[in-house]
Amino acid sequence: MRTAFWKSMSSLRKLTTEILVIGSGAAGMAAAASASASGVSVLIIDDRSVPGGILPQCVHKGFGLGRYGKEMTGPEYGREEYHALEHSSAVYMPDTRALSIGVDRSAVITGRSGMAEVSFSECIIATGCTERPLWSLPVSGTRPDGIYTAGEAQEMTELSSYDVGSRIFILGSGDIGQIMARRFVQLGKTVIGMAEQNDHLGGMKRNQEECIEAYSIPVMLRATVTEIHGFPHLTGVTVHHIDTGNDELIECDTLITALGLEPDRSLAEGLETDDGYPDWLHFCGNADFVHEIADSASAQGEKLGRDLASHIQRSRKEV
Repeated sequence: MRTAFWKSMSSLRKLTTEILVIGSGAAGMAAAASASASGVSVLIIDDRSVPGGILPQCVHKGFGLGRYGKEMTGPEYGREEYHALEHSSAVYMPDTRALSIGVDRSAVITGRSGMAEVSFSECIIATGCTERPLWSLPVSGTRPDGIYTAGEAQEMTELSSYDVGSRIFILGSGDIGQIMARRFVQLGKTVIGMAEQNDHLGGMKRNQEECIEAYSIPVMLRATVTEIHGFPHLTGVTVHHIDTGNDELIECDTLITALGLEPDRSLAEGLETDDGYPDWLHFCGNADFVHEIADSASAQGEKLGRDLASHIQRSRKEV
């Protein structure tokens, strides 16, 4: 079996590009479009069927003011970014996942046409970020259905019309948690409350005003969830009030967590040395740091793509 595996790896289709972009969210699309507009070859891949990353599920407004001078929903903003990519010379491959990146400036990818090895000069990782799950906290009790991260709940609600539940409690006050609190109320659900371990809400001030205050979402500051109840489905959570030491049982059928985001750099594992990452490997958008708005991620991607294209063009002249 091992011999057969390495034989199959050696017979992979060979692809070549000057810049490989992994991820077609706001940052990835902007990077690919700007780099290709500067005259270099670009391949952009994404494991989803449609471009935009999480933009298609962000049906609320709040996008585009800085970049396009008008307020848009996530899908509207994504269409604008894809329009630039579509009219560029970049090659876009949806339903394609990067399996690994090698120190020899190559990546193994798999998609609709099978597996291939891509050789590149520069690589941009624009894979976004991951959400911290509930189980990253010291929480005891059962492991029932009915517990989702805010991003998972948003995707299921907006893209799949999935009914996550009717009596919802939210742990953490990140932006997406606040946005989903508002969305649940708009859908006729009961948001019992939101618990935040700090003495103030997280996220942007705008979301606090437009989501929490405008929709009268009850907030428990200096509080956290310490125990889960119910099986096979969630029936409630124990909320611990940090300052008083008191515990409170909250009956609910859904728990949404908004505990923060972390840049997704999993593809770069094994490439980092004491001196950092190789100079041909670049992080962009939320894979670099968590941006408050997509406009900022797009702007970063656009500049990175343009800068790398200029670097490649200078290298061509020196050869």
